[in-house]
Amino acid sequence: MKADCMLKTEFEVIISDTDFERFVEFFYRKSGIYFDKSKRYFVERRLIERIKSGEFSSFKNYFLFLRYQDSGRELQELINTLTINETYFFREEYQFKCMVNSMLPEIISRKKPGSTIKIWSIPSSSGEEPYSICIYLLEYWKDIDKWDVEVIGSDIDTSVIEKARKGIYSKRSLDTLPKDIFQKYFNHISDGTFQISDELRESIRFTIVNIVDETEMKKYRGFDIIFCRNLLIYFDDLSRKLAVENLYDALNPGGFICLGHSESMSRISPLFKIRKFPEAIVYQKPLEEEE
Repeated sequence: MKADCMLKTEFEVIISDTDFERFVEFFYRKSGIYFDKSKRYFVERRLIERIKSGEFSSFKNYFLFLRYQDSGRELQELINTLTINETYFFREEYQFKCMVNSMLPEIISRKKPGSTIKIWSIPSSSGEEPYSICIYLLEYWKDIDKWDVEVIGSDIDTSVIEKARKGIYSKRSLDTLPKDIFQKYFNHISDGTFQISDELRESIRFTIVNIVDETEMKKYRGFDIIFCRNLLIYFDDLSRKLAVENLYDALNPGGFICLGHSESMSRISPLFKIRKFPEAIVYQKPLEEEE
């Protein structure tokens, strides 16, 4: 029995090469996330955890259940297990500076008074990014009191969305915040944990969405700024292109999208134009007259 094809728990679970390939293909179809062979150990460990927790006798029995369960609950649990959510407050802060100094002034120049500015954080993970957006607007955007701003945070992982709604964080994820901001917006609740203020928790709507599902994404329209950082790198070319097209449709003409520092829209799609602001390079959906 090959050691690289199994992990031992109370009983031996064997995942053959064929089984692994079938699972990867299935998971890709459902989530848009593709795991190559280099991720096999990571994937197998978590698969076996799920098999053990459900007391299935083999991978094949588990995979059959996974594919045909009516509720889809186990698939969602597996998605939660296999997606990586690591973030912190004010991550890649230069893009927030670009938001308040460059993107928003351009956006409001085309807005009618009284209209809403919509900002979307996807994937929002456990909430650090959308809460950072709100804090940055409150602290550093001089026109915040003149406009109605709607911030939405979305993720495919149901467990992190629940964490985001609660807004409870360890000191580690808060270390990047200036001391005065930390004291202003967070309340100490227990040893080493803090909860963001009720006002901020109530100001953000958190939702579940699969970015490559065209039907789900049709519900998301009219955004002025989208933060989609360090997500597209987990997709293959086809899923990446589909995700970008869905994001394009979600934006207003002239709206902006921010990617992670290692991502480049120009390698994925010609739909967006590059905008080089003093603070950051971002991507813009052309205005209607430019298309």
